[in-house]
Amino acid sequence: MLDLKFVRENIAVVEEALRKRRSSFSLEGFVALDKARRSLLVEVEGMRAERNAASEEIGRLRREKKDASELMERMKTFSIRLKEAEGELPEIERRMEEFLLSVPNMPDPAVPDGAGEEDNAVARTWGTPRTFSFPVKDHVDLGAALDILDFDRAAKIAGGRFCLSKGAGALLERALINFMLDVHTREHGYLEVLPPFMANSASFLGTGQLPKFEEDLFRVAGTDYFLVPTAEVPVTNIVRDEILPASVLPLKMTAYTPCFRAEAGSYGKDTRGMIRQHQFNKVELVKICRPEESAEELEKLTADAEEILRRLGLPYRVVTLCTGDIGFSSAKTYDIEVWVPSQGRYREISSCSTFTDFQARRAKIRFREGPSGKTRLAHTLNGSGLAVGRTVVAILENFQREDGTIDVPEVLHPYMGGLARIAKR
Repeated sequence: MLDLKFVRENIAVVEEALRKRRSSFSLEGFVALDKARRSLLVEVEGMRAERNAASEEIGRLRREKKDASELMERMKTFSIRLKEAEGELPEIERRMEEFLLSVPNMPDPAVPDGAGEEDNAVARTWGTPRTFSFPVKDHVDLGAALDILDFDRAAKIAGGRFCLSKGAGALLERALINFMLDVHTREHGYLEVLPPFMANSASFLGTGQLPKFEEDLFRVAGTDYFLVPTAEVPVTNIVRDEILPASVLPLKMTAYTPCFRAEAGSYGKDTRGMIRQHQFNKVELVKICRPEESAEELEKLTADAEEILRRLGLPYRVVTLCTGDIGFSSAKTYDIEVWVPSQGRYREISSCSTFTDFQARRAKIRFREGPSGKTRLAHTLNGSGLAVGRTVVAILENFQREDGTIDVPEVLHPYMGGLARIAKR
């Protein structure tokens, strides 16, 4: 959430940020509420001054043994109206804050201006996409032939956009999760946490999914619980409503969770295979840091996610999202995109973002320098380290052989009982 005072004093600046985001969101409602608030403040302050003057006059009349009953009666009615007006102020301010919950974050000045995906800027690439001497198969056909991915039975069990992994397919997913967590905890310095896979509405409000994006979530009927679409939600909210000692910053956490997404706006997109599913596994990276450190921490977080792809030997590129493509809560985002041979293009496998103090203000995540220092809002960051299902896709397709078998990346051999090649059982 943006700072109310900042928005009030910088309407034109916020409107320009909305324009850069190609957002149709209007601040007219906020401006109208602020105008009503200012008008009410003037009225309240005037009434308070009049009340104080009347109190002095009543005191003077009493001291002079004169009748003050008429003025006192008039002031009773006056006090009722003053109390009503004073009671209206908190309600207007509540509505203003509620309005701000639907206003997106301000893009960082370094974010390239653009309307959408086509205007994103490639920051760097790593590795060279492999040239195949045989017709490339996609992960769906490879997985079916090897009997490690079963989309038909998954559809029987749950419907579309689900996958049943089995045998070496299930082992590969588990190996990737453990490999990612080991690298991030043992080498990158993250604390592993295993959070709940459901969270309440206050948590979703804190990270920005609510109230605006409820249609993208799976809600448990009759409860205040939602299934998590990303570990960002429960992990960031670990420190919601807390004041952290500055000595623990940057706080770095990583978590594996299954993720659940309704994909409400994705009808007809990526309907084949594991690219876009209602349920998928992901290892998430979350950071809480000082404001002055967040730019550097974003670079480090992105590098941590990239390291997984490098060790797996998967070609990828890093893209800086433009103003029209960054997420609602994000100030700056790098997408890491892995090469998918069957599609002949790079596909997102991680999204690494800094949210500045946008989430921290909503979730009241603060820190203090020393026992008597001033309390400040922290900055929050997160990114995928990585999306496991899409990593499976990339491994199957990039390391396929002409006979349909798959070479397992060497770093995964210890996690797969020494298995170096996936073949049909």
